[in-house]
Amino acid sequence: MSPDAHPEAARHGRPGRAVPDSATVQDAADGNGPTLADRLRQAAVTHPGKPALHWQGRAITWSELDETVTRVARALAREAPPADAAGRPARVAVALPNSSEFVVSLLGALRAGLTAVPVNPGLTGRELRHVLVDSGASVLICTERIRDLVAAADLPTLSAVHTAPPATDEGDETFAVRGADDLAVLIYTSGTEGWPKGAMLSHGALAANHEQVGGIDPPVVGPEDTVLLALPLFHAYGLNAGLGAVLHHGATGVLVDDPGPDAALGEIARHRVSVLVGVPSMVQTWARADADNRAAAMAAVRVVVCGAAPLEPADAARFAEATGRPVHIGYGLTETAPVLTSTLVGGVPKAGSIGRPLPGVELRLVGADGVDLWRDGLAVPDDDPDELDLSDPAAGTDPGQIVVRGANLFSGYWPDGAGGADETGWWATGDIAYADADGDLFLVDRLGELILVNGFNVYPHEVELVLSAHPAVAESAVVGVPHPRTGETVRAYVVAVSGHRATGAELIAHCARNLARFKCPTDVEFVDVLPRSAIGKVRKTLLRPRPDGVRPVAPHPAAPPETDQPAPAGTTEETDA
Repeated sequence: MSPDAHPEAARHGRPGRAVPDSATVQDAADGNGPTLADRLRQAAVTHPGKPALHWQGRAITWSELDETVTRVARALAREAPPADAAGRPARVAVALPNSSEFVVSLLGALRAGLTAVPVNPGLTGRELRHVLVDSGASVLICTERIRDLVAAADLPTLSAVHTAPPATDEGDETFAVRGADDLAVLIYTSGTEGWPKGAMLSHGALAANHEQVGGIDPPVVGPEDTVLLALPLFHAYGLNAGLGAVLHHGATGVLVDDPGPDAALGEIARHRVSVLVGVPSMVQTWARADADNRAAAMAAVRVVVCGAAPLEPADAARFAEATGRPVHIGYGLTETAPVLTSTLVGGVPKAGSIGRPLPGVELRLVGADGVDLWRDGLAVPDDDPDELDLSDPAAGTDPGQIVVRGANLFSGYWPDGAGGADETGWWATGDIAYADADGDLFLVDRLGELILVNGFNVYPHEVELVLSAHPAVAESAVVGVPHPRTGETVRAYVVAVSGHRATGAELIAHCARNLARFKCPTDVEFVDVLPRSAIGKVRKTLLRPRPDGVRPVAPHPAAPPETDQPAPAGTTEETDA
């Protein structure tokens, strides 16, 4: 690991002594604070010689990682400008792939009392410019490709660009103190207004999610565990549920940049990984892998968790049969740091379920009329004592929007906190779910993806499940498209199974045998691939027609094109955990 900056990559560097942006400072030797950098210091003191990270054939110990992070923090503290007029610390953007350099850059920013802005290194020039301008980042640590993209851009707040983490041995280890309520990271996630918005996650929110997950028995992660870190660290799921868990518990992480065609089975076996944090595509790959290679990789595995996108029950069952281990499903969003529910809470995963709320997370299901349907494991009874109750309590609840409250909630969207929790601490997720009689939750769809056909609700996921049962369908994505008579109609984009042939009419007939007429697709379009985000979610914004009736061209997965267009208003670019 080489943390030294490339001098030629610095642009308008700011030499000189650090200027504290707070009247209060802390010694880096004090690891009792609330930040992830503080947890790093605690681990370095407790077990300095233990591996913190495995990266490219090298074991990086906790003491080595801690020393490097302090060197980077010194350099960033000297280089970054003081806090702004609102008292907000300077922002440091990190646009790097999974690597030790990403880790020390992010933790160096936090130790220096600055705010980290993790950025997808695969962004186009326009997307990158939006994040850098909106966040007001003053320092950028990035790949050479990103450096070249910003070279000619008009970025008035950006004062330094590095292609490796800057580091120095000069100066002391005194940095600005940051408390639990202070902004730790700014993670950009698309919402309902087009351009990505910066979700503000405080140090306390990041730590709270680990405390909440820590309330599960038996523990999900402990200090003796080795955790797979193959998910993008610029995403909330990889960042906090992966790297953050390693830091919080003083465990060991196995960093993987490119999982490859075997989804990192070789690294899992080599380092005897005990906790797998993955996404559906990885679970599918592991289930279909060579039996001997899979057995070697799973020898030490005790927990497998999957999130970011729905895992088909058939894929979960196939993995469990092949490995003898269940897949536990989690649900959450960037704005919740990120985990809200898990099947680990109940102990036994139920097919199709996202589990139950974590300890310390309050969760309600709220109907379209604003009335609670379910709260913290219990159906909410009707308040009208005179109305005859004909409902079946064993049948669970109707679908309702997930509304949550907890210490892991974000502080709103950058810069003014808009869109955050209400005055009582509750935040509406925009996701729809129902609960069964056991208190297990089942995700239905995004509220913004609900299709209205003649006023009737159509949940795309329900249609996709029916399509997936056809032998010719490998995967599908269902969206609503305008229709002059019914308001909207259902369109399905289908990837066919290799060697299987089916027509759109055949698939529509298949749906008609399994769904009410208004839920059935009226149009089926076959595609080679479905466009996906870096975390593996289908990007329906690239399938759904724009207001002018033109469908955006889905990028080829190997070569994302430059685009000057934000996501269409009223849609969600599914990047949440």
